[in-house]
Amino acid sequence: MQSDLQHFLRYVRFERGYSANTVAAYAGDLAQFQEFVQAAGVTQWDALCPEILDDFVASLQDQDYSTATRSRKIAAVRSFLHFLFAEGVLKSELADWLHQPKAGKRLPQTLSRTAVQKLLAAAAVEDTPLGLRDRALLEVLYATGMRASEVVNLTVNNVDLENGVVACIGKGDKERIIPLYPTALACVKRYIEEGRPFLLRDTAEKTLFLNNLGKPLTRQGIWFLVQYYAHAAGLEATVTPHTLRHTFATHLLDGGADLREVQQFLGHASITTTQIYTEVSSQRKREVYDQAHPRAHQDTADPSDACQPPTDN
Repeated sequence: MQSDLQHFLRYVRFERGYSANTVAAYAGDLAQFQEFVQAAGVTQWDALCPEILDDFVASLQDQDYSTATRSRKIAAVRSFLHFLFAEGVLKSELADWLHQPKAGKRLPQTLSRTAVQKLLAAAAVEDTPLGLRDRALLEVLYATGMRASEVVNLTVNNVDLENGVVACIGKGDKERIIPLYPTALACVKRYIEEGRPFLLRDTAEKTLFLNNLGKPLTRQGIWFLVQYYAHAAGLEATVTPHTLRHTFATHLLDGGADLREVQQFLGHASITTTQIYTEVSSQRKREVYDQAHPRAHQDTADPSDACQPPTDN
Protein backbone atom coordinates (compact mmCIF):
# COMPACT_ATOMS: atom_id res chain seq x y z
CA MET A 1 0.00 0.00 0.00
CA GLN A 2 2.81 2.37 0.85
CA SER A 3 4.58 1.78 -2.45
CA ASP A 4 1.39 2.61 -4.39
CA LEU A 5 1.05 5.78 -2.36
CA GLN A 6 4.64 6.83 -3.04
CA HIS A 7 4.16 6.03 -6.73
CA PHE A 8 1.19 8.39 -6.82
CA LEU A 9 3.08 11.18 -5.05
CA ARG A 10 5.93 10.90 -7.55
CA TYR A 11 3.38 10.96 -10.36
CA VAL A 12 1.74 14.22 -9.23
CA ARG A 13 5.12 15.80 -8.49
CA PHE A 14 7.02 14.99 -11.65
CA GLU A 15 4.41 14.12 -14.30
CA ARG A 16 1.65 16.51 -13.27
CA GLY A 17 4.05 19.20 -12.11
CA TYR A 18 2.40 19.91 -8.76
CA SER A 19 4.29 22.16 -6.36
CA ALA A 20 6.17 20.75 -3.39
CA ASN A 21 3.59 22.29 -1.03
CA THR A 22 0.69 20.66 -2.87
CA VAL A 23 2.43 17.29 -2.86
CA ALA A 24 3.09 17.65 0.87
CA ALA A 25 -0.62 18.36 1.46
CA TYR A 26 -1.52 15.30 -0.62
CA ALA A 27 0.91 13.19 1.39
CA GLY A 28 -0.61 14.30 4.70
CA ASP A 29 -4.20 13.78 3.61
CA LEU A 30 -3.51 10.39 2.06
CA ALA A 31 -1.55 9.25 5.12
CA GLN A 32 -4.67 10.00 7.16
CA PHE A 33 -6.77 8.03 4.65
CA GLN A 34 -4.37 5.08 4.72
CA GLU A 35 -4.38 5.02 8.51
CA PHE A 36 -8.18 5.01 8.53
CA VAL A 37 -8.61 2.16 6.05
CA GLN A 38 -5.93 0.06 7.71
CA ALA A 39 -7.73 0.49 11.03
CA ALA A 40 -10.79 -0.86 9.22
CA GLY A 41 -8.86 -4.01 8.31
CA VAL A 42 -7.85 -3.13 4.75
CA THR A 43 -4.35 -4.39 3.92
CA GLN A 44 -4.45 -3.91 0.13
CA TRP A 45 -5.96 -1.08 -1.87
CA ASP A 46 -7.97 -3.51 -3.99
CA ALA A 47 -9.87 -4.50 -0.80
CA LEU A 48 -11.44 -1.05 -0.59
CA CYS A 49 -15.22 -0.87 -0.86
CA PRO A 50 -17.85 1.92 -0.95
CA GLU A 51 -18.81 1.22 2.68
CA ILE A 52 -15.34 2.13 3.96
CA LEU A 53 -15.27 5.25 1.81
CA ASP A 54 -18.63 6.26 3.26
CA ASP A 55 -17.26 5.71 6.77
CA PHE A 56 -14.20 7.81 5.94
CA VAL A 57 -16.32 10.76 4.82
CA ALA A 58 -18.43 10.37 7.96
CA SER A 59 -15.28 10.42 10.09
CA LEU A 60 -14.28 13.74 8.50
CA GLN A 61 -17.71 15.14 9.31
CA ASP A 62 -17.23 14.09 12.93
CA GLN A 63 -14.15 16.24 13.29
CA ASP A 64 -13.75 19.99 13.46
CA TYR A 65 -12.71 20.43 9.83
CA SER A 66 -13.93 23.32 7.77
CA THR A 67 -15.79 22.59 4.53
CA ALA A 68 -12.69 23.66 2.60
CA THR A 69 -10.46 21.23 4.52
CA ARG A 70 -12.88 18.34 4.04
CA SER A 71 -13.10 19.19 0.34
CA ARG A 72 -9.30 19.14 0.05
CA LYS A 73 -8.97 15.80 1.78
CA ILE A 74 -11.72 14.21 -0.29
CA ALA A 75 -10.21 15.65 -3.49
CA ALA A 76 -6.85 14.09 -2.59
CA VAL A 77 -8.43 10.69 -2.01
CA ARG A 78 -10.46 10.94 -5.22
CA SER A 79 -7.33 11.70 -7.23
CA PHE A 80 -5.49 8.80 -5.62
CA LEU A 81 -8.33 6.33 -6.24
CA HIS A 82 -8.61 7.47 -9.86
CA PHE A 83 -4.87 6.90 -10.22
CA LEU A 84 -5.15 3.40 -8.74
CA PHE A 85 -7.98 2.59 -11.15
CA ALA A 86 -5.99 3.88 -14.13
CA GLU A 87 -3.02 1.78 -13.00
CA GLY A 88 -5.17 -1.34 -12.75
CA VAL A 89 -4.80 -1.64 -8.97
CA LEU A 90 -8.54 -1.11 -8.50
CA LYS A 91 -11.04 -2.99 -10.63
CA SER A 92 -13.72 -0.29 -10.36
CA GLU A 93 -13.73 3.51 -10.26
CA LEU A 94 -14.29 3.95 -6.54
CA ALA A 95 -13.58 7.68 -6.80
CA ASP A 96 -17.18 8.09 -7.98
CA TRP A 97 -18.38 7.15 -4.49
CA LEU A 98 -16.73 10.18 -2.91
CA HIS A 99 -18.69 13.39 -3.19
CA GLN A 100 -17.41 16.84 -2.36
CA PRO A 101 -19.27 18.61 0.45
CA LYS A 102 -21.55 21.35 -0.78
CA ALA A 103 -20.45 24.92 -0.36
CA GLY A 104 -21.40 26.40 2.95
CA LYS A 105 -22.30 24.51 6.09
CA ARG A 106 -23.68 21.09 5.32
CA LEU A 107 -26.28 19.86 7.78
CA PRO A 108 -26.17 16.15 8.62
CA GLN A 109 -28.83 13.96 7.05
CA THR A 110 -31.33 12.66 9.60
CA LEU A 111 -34.47 10.55 9.65
CA SER A 112 -37.85 11.53 10.97
CA ARG A 113 -39.32 9.62 13.90
CA THR A 114 -41.73 7.94 11.50
CA ALA A 115 -38.87 6.81 9.26
CA VAL A 116 -37.00 5.39 12.26
CA GLN A 117 -40.09 3.46 13.30
CA LYS A 118 -40.40 1.99 9.80
CA LEU A 119 -36.71 1.02 9.80
CA LEU A 120 -36.90 -0.71 13.17
CA ALA A 121 -40.15 -2.42 12.25
CA ALA A 122 -38.57 -3.81 9.07
CA ALA A 123 -36.00 -5.62 11.22
CA ALA A 124 -38.61 -7.02 13.60
CA VAL A 125 -40.15 -9.47 11.15
CA GLU A 126 -38.21 -12.70 11.83
CA ASP A 127 -37.58 -14.35 15.19
CA THR A 128 -34.53 -16.20 13.87
CA PRO A 129 -31.10 -15.77 15.51
CA LEU A 130 -30.07 -13.41 12.70
CA GLY A 131 -33.38 -11.57 12.90
CA LEU A 132 -32.98 -11.06 16.65
CA ARG A 133 -29.44 -9.83 16.04
CA ASP A 134 -30.50 -7.36 13.37
CA ARG A 135 -33.30 -5.89 15.49
CA ALA A 136 -30.96 -5.53 18.48
CA LEU A 137 -28.28 -3.99 16.27
CA LEU A 138 -30.53 -1.31 14.79
CA GLU A 139 -32.04 -0.53 18.19
CA VAL A 140 -28.54 -0.07 19.66
CA LEU A 141 -27.46 2.21 16.81
CA TYR A 142 -30.48 4.46 17.30
CA ALA A 143 -30.50 4.21 21.11
CA THR A 144 -26.85 5.16 21.57
CA GLY A 145 -25.66 7.10 18.52
CA MET A 146 -22.54 4.94 18.49
CA ARG A 147 -20.28 4.79 15.47
CA ALA A 148 -20.26 1.56 13.47
CA SER A 149 -16.61 1.07 14.47
CA GLU A 150 -17.65 1.26 18.12
CA VAL A 151 -20.58 -1.12 17.75
CA VAL A 152 -18.49 -3.87 16.14
CA ASN A 153 -16.12 -3.74 19.11
CA LEU A 154 -18.84 -4.16 21.72
CA THR A 155 -18.57 -7.27 23.88
CA VAL A 156 -21.23 -8.97 25.95
CA ASN A 157 -19.46 -7.58 29.00
CA ASN A 158 -20.03 -4.02 27.76
CA VAL A 159 -23.78 -4.43 28.17
CA ASP A 160 -25.20 -4.03 31.66
CA LEU A 161 -28.66 -5.55 31.37
CA GLU A 162 -29.49 -4.90 35.00
CA ASN A 163 -28.85 -1.15 34.84
CA GLY A 164 -29.83 -0.74 31.19
CA VAL A 165 -26.61 0.85 29.94
CA VAL A 166 -23.83 0.05 27.50
CA ALA A 167 -20.16 0.92 27.94
CA CYS A 168 -18.71 2.25 24.70
CA ILE A 169 -14.98 2.47 24.05
CA GLY A 170 -14.51 5.37 21.67
CA LYS A 171 -11.64 7.30 20.13
CA GLY A 172 -8.53 7.46 22.26
CA ASP A 173 -9.80 4.42 24.22
CA LYS A 174 -12.10 6.73 26.17
CA GLU A 175 -15.08 5.00 27.75
CA ARG A 176 -18.53 6.53 27.88
CA ILE A 177 -21.66 5.05 29.43
CA ILE A 178 -24.83 5.37 27.36
CA PRO A 179 -28.34 4.41 28.49
CA LEU A 180 -30.53 2.02 26.51
CA TYR A 181 -34.24 2.79 26.31
CA PRO A 182 -36.49 -0.13 27.42
CA THR A 183 -37.25 -1.48 23.94
CA ALA A 184 -33.57 -1.47 22.94
CA LEU A 185 -32.63 -3.14 26.21
CA ALA A 186 -35.29 -5.82 25.74
CA CYS A 187 -34.10 -6.50 22.18
CA VAL A 188 -30.46 -6.80 23.26
CA LYS A 189 -31.42 -9.06 26.16
CA ARG A 190 -33.45 -11.35 23.92
CA TYR A 191 -30.67 -11.49 21.32
CA ILE A 192 -28.08 -12.41 23.98
CA GLU A 193 -30.31 -15.09 25.47
CA GLU A 194 -32.09 -16.49 22.41
CA GLY A 195 -30.15 -15.45 19.31
CA ARG A 196 -26.44 -15.17 20.01
CA PRO A 197 -26.02 -18.72 21.45
CA PHE A 198 -27.09 -20.15 18.07
CA LEU A 199 -24.52 -18.01 16.22
CA LEU A 200 -21.68 -18.67 18.65
CA ARG A 201 -19.04 -21.15 17.49
CA ASP A 202 -16.29 -20.44 19.99
CA THR A 203 -17.24 -20.03 23.65
CA ALA A 204 -14.20 -17.77 24.08
CA GLU A 205 -15.68 -15.24 21.63
CA LYS A 206 -16.98 -12.23 23.58
CA THR A 207 -17.94 -9.92 20.71
CA LEU A 208 -21.60 -8.99 21.04
CA PHE A 209 -22.74 -8.96 17.43
CA LEU A 210 -21.77 -12.05 15.42
CA ASN A 211 -22.25 -13.07 11.81
CA ASN A 212 -23.69 -16.40 10.68
CA LEU A 213 -20.24 -18.00 10.95
CA GLY A 214 -19.84 -17.00 14.57
CA LYS A 215 -17.27 -14.33 13.73
CA PRO A 216 -17.50 -10.68 14.79
CA LEU A 217 -19.77 -8.65 12.54
CA THR A 218 -17.74 -6.16 10.51
CA ARG A 219 -18.36 -2.48 9.85
CA GLN A 220 -19.09 -3.41 6.26
CA GLY A 221 -21.63 -5.94 7.50
CA ILE A 222 -23.37 -3.31 9.62
CA TRP A 223 -23.38 -0.88 6.70
CA PHE A 224 -25.00 -3.52 4.48
CA LEU A 225 -27.65 -4.41 7.08
CA VAL A 226 -28.67 -0.80 7.60
CA GLN A 227 -28.97 -0.34 3.84
CA TYR A 228 -30.92 -3.60 3.50
CA TYR A 229 -33.52 -2.71 6.12
CA ALA A 230 -33.81 0.88 4.90
CA HIS A 231 -34.72 -0.52 1.50
CA ALA A 232 -37.11 -3.03 3.07
CA ALA A 233 -38.77 -0.17 4.96
CA GLY A 234 -39.27 1.76 1.74
CA LEU A 235 -37.05 4.67 2.77
CA GLU A 236 -35.95 6.64 -0.27
CA ALA A 237 -33.04 8.44 1.36
CA THR A 238 -29.63 6.81 1.63
CA VAL A 239 -29.38 5.50 5.19
CA THR A 240 -26.08 4.51 6.79
CA PRO A 241 -25.03 3.77 10.38
CA HIS A 242 -23.89 7.39 10.59
CA THR A 243 -27.36 8.55 9.56
CA LEU A 244 -28.67 6.89 12.71
CA ARG A 245 -25.94 8.61 14.75
CA HIS A 246 -27.01 11.99 13.36
CA THR A 247 -30.66 11.10 13.97
CA PHE A 248 -29.95 10.07 17.57
CA ALA A 249 -28.35 13.44 18.34
CA THR A 250 -31.03 15.48 16.60
CA HIS A 251 -33.92 13.65 18.25
CA LEU A 252 -32.34 14.11 21.69
CA LEU A 253 -32.09 17.85 21.13
CA ASP A 254 -35.64 17.90 19.76
CA GLY A 255 -36.71 16.30 23.03
CA GLY A 256 -35.00 18.93 25.16
CA ALA A 257 -31.64 17.30 25.92
CA ASP A 258 -28.77 19.60 26.89
CA LEU A 259 -26.09 20.10 24.25
CA ARG A 260 -23.34 19.10 26.70
CA GLU A 261 -25.13 15.84 27.43
CA VAL A 262 -25.42 15.05 23.74
CA GLN A 263 -21.72 15.83 23.32
CA GLN A 264 -20.89 13.26 26.01
CA PHE A 265 -23.16 10.63 24.49
CA LEU A 266 -21.54 11.10 21.07
CA GLY A 267 -18.00 11.18 22.45
CA HIS A 268 -17.13 14.48 20.77
CA ALA A 269 -13.94 16.06 22.08
CA SER A 270 -15.21 19.54 21.23
CA ILE A 271 -18.73 20.88 21.70
CA THR A 272 -18.26 22.78 18.43
CA THR A 273 -18.69 19.49 16.60
CA THR A 274 -21.95 18.84 18.43
CA GLN A 275 -23.38 22.30 17.78
CA ILE A 276 -24.20 21.42 14.17
CA TYR A 277 -27.11 19.37 15.52
CA THR A 278 -28.72 22.40 17.10
CA GLU A 279 -29.17 23.78 13.59
CA VAL A 280 -30.66 20.50 12.38
CA SER A 281 -33.00 20.47 15.37
CA SER A 282 -34.10 24.07 14.75
CA GLN A 283 -34.64 23.35 11.07
CA ARG A 284 -36.72 20.25 11.90
CA LYS A 285 -38.85 22.20 14.37
CA ARG A 286 -39.50 24.82 11.70
CA GLU A 287 -40.58 22.12 9.25
CA VAL A 288 -42.90 20.59 11.85
CA TYR A 289 -44.35 24.02 12.59
CA ASP A 290 -44.93 24.79 8.92
CA GLN A 291 -46.65 21.45 8.40
CA ALA A 292 -48.73 21.44 11.57
CA HIS A 293 -49.84 25.02 12.18
CA PRO A 294 -53.16 25.72 10.45
CA ARG A 295 -52.06 29.13 9.24
CA ALA A 296 -48.43 28.37 8.43
CA HIS A 297 -49.17 26.97 4.97
CA GLN A 298 -51.85 29.38 3.76
CA ASP A 299 -51.00 30.83 0.39
CA THR A 300 -52.78 34.09 1.10
CA ALA A 301 -54.13 35.50 4.31
CA ASP A 302 -57.78 36.28 4.76
CA PRO A 303 -58.11 40.01 3.97
CA SER A 304 -60.24 40.45 7.05
CA ASP A 305 -57.35 39.20 9.19
CA ALA A 306 -54.69 41.30 7.53
CA CYS A 307 -52.33 42.93 10.01
CA GLN A 308 -52.63 46.50 8.91
CA PRO A 309 -52.61 49.54 11.15
CA PRO A 310 -55.94 51.33 11.48
CA THR A 311 -56.47 54.40 9.31
CA ASP A 312 -57.97 57.67 10.43
CA ASN A 313 -61.17 58.60 8.65
